[in-house]
Amino acid sequence: MGLIGVLLLFPIVITFTNSLMTEQELNINYGEIGKLTAATSTDADTFVNLKWLPDQVSLSQYGELLVHSPNYLLLFWNSVGYVVPIIIGQMVVAALAAYAFAKLNFFSRDSLFLLYLLTMLMPFQVTLVPNYIMADKLGLLNSSGAVILPGVFAAFGVFMLRQFMLHIPYAYIEAAKIDGASHFKIFLTVILPMVKPGLAALVILLFVDYWNMVEQPLIFINDPFKLPLSVFLSRLSGEWGTIFAASMLYMSPMVLLFLYAETFFIEGVQLSGIKG
Repeated sequence: MGLIGVLLLFPIVITFTNSLMTEQELNINYGEIGKLTAATSTDADTFVNLKWLPDQVSLSQYGELLVHSPNYLLLFWNSVGYVVPIIIGQMVVAALAAYAFAKLNFFSRDSLFLLYLLTMLMPFQVTLVPNYIMADKLGLLNSSGAVILPGVFAAFGVFMLRQFMLHIPYAYIEAAKIDGASHFKIFLTVILPMVKPGLAALVILLFVDYWNMVEQPLIFINDPFKLPLSVFLSRLSGEWGTIFAASMLYMSPMVLLFLYAETFFIEGVQLSGIKG
């Protein structure tokens, strides 16, 4: 497990250390990448030099991004404006729907849940077409609503929280009903406090998923100033230092969020019964 951990951390460490190198040093280390496709097996000087530590620490590339490149910060806050409403909206919708599917008895509950899950099992590209048509009918194209609304009503959160709520004994609900509590009060005071690990795990998974989204904004958004940072990063080219610094700043929110909620994430995934 330690070896696997080192292998998974290797790209992050390399990105961080390279983001602190000067542009001259990076050109020496990676300048041969463009020549590799034309190189022959007899060429001896076409290797890429992966260095762990910089010869000279430089923060100029971070200053370039954060001070001299207003587009980077603009698209960063665009990403925040997309991801935060999606997470909040899906948490509300998923928690309520999961409670209904897990603890309420109504006609064709299991059949309806299976039908609901089919939307999650479909390839992502299949649902893009009806989502585009719906956004066009509602006049939401080239607006944040075209990206946020499909994310709010995605099925994954419902599936995950339902699996988590199935492990909660029904005796808790019966005891609350004896005290005269309504379903909404039971949901708020009994169920939600018991599913905090599942909610924390869902927040992390949703953040990683929608922070990295590219296809939805490219299809629904035409204004380049409304695009998220993920699209900007996929098109980034130029100086190596800027690329490494932008990549490091881009992944930092995900890394910090996971480190903060690591315990809840592991517990939530384990109790939900989801295995990946």
